[in-house]
Amino acid sequence: MKIISLNVGLPRLVEYNGEPVATGIFKEPVPGSLMLRALNLDGDRQADLSVHGGVHKAVYGYPSEHYEFWREELPEMNLPYGMFGENFTTEGLFEDAINIGDRFRIGEAELIATQPRLPCYKLGIKFGRADIIKRFLRSRRTGFYFAVAKEGAVAAGDQIELLSRDANDVTIADIVRLFAFEKSDVESMRRAMKVEALPESWRDYFQKQIEKDQS
Repeated sequence: MKIISLNVGLPRLVEYNGEPVATGIFKEPVPGSLMLRALNLDGDRQADLSVHGGVHKAVYGYPSEHYEFWREELPEMNLPYGMFGENFTTEGLFEDAINIGDRFRIGEAELIATQPRLPCYKLGIKFGRADIIKRFLRSRRTGFYFAVAKEGAVAAGDQIELLSRDANDVTIADIVRLFAFEKSDVESMRRAMKVEALPESWRDYFQKQIEKDQS
C-alpha cells in the first residue's frame, strides 16, 4: 500500500448558477514532500469549513484503482489524479478493507481513518455535471477521510503501513451502506456508534435513524 500522488490546492472562486462559489476541490499533484499538520497539508485549504476540513477530515484519500472504473463510466472526460479532490491518491487501500479507527503510518505522519466522503454539489462543479453526485454515491467508491494523530512530512511514493486495527470491524464501506442503501439495519448502526473514532455527527445521524425506525 502506498501513496502514488500527493495533491493540494487552495480555494478558488468559480461560477455556479450564475453566482460565485468558493471551493477547494481543485487539487493538483505536487512533487517532493509536504508537512501534514492537524488540519491539512501545507499548501492545501478547504473553502467551506462547515462541511469540509476540520480534525476529522484533515486529509482525504482516494484509491487510484477507482480511476479505471470512472474512465469507463466517463470516457469523454480527462481524469488526472486529484480529480476527486483527494489529497492522497492511494494504491492498495479500499473502503471495504479499512475500519473506522484503523491507524496508519504514512511517511513521518500517523493517521486514523474516520469516515467516508459524501459528495456535495461542488463535485458536480468540478466535473461539470450534476449527475456525478448520485453516480459517485451509487458506485460506493467514496474514498476515505483521516484525522492526523501525529504530524509529519509525507510524499508520493510513501508506503502506507497499518499500525493497528480497530476491533469493532466497522468499515468505511459499512458507513456508506448504512447511510445510502440499508437504512433499516439498526443492529449495524448500534455497532458503528460504539467506534470511538467515528465523528459525533455520524453518531447523531445513526441515533436519529434508530429512533425513526423504532417510532
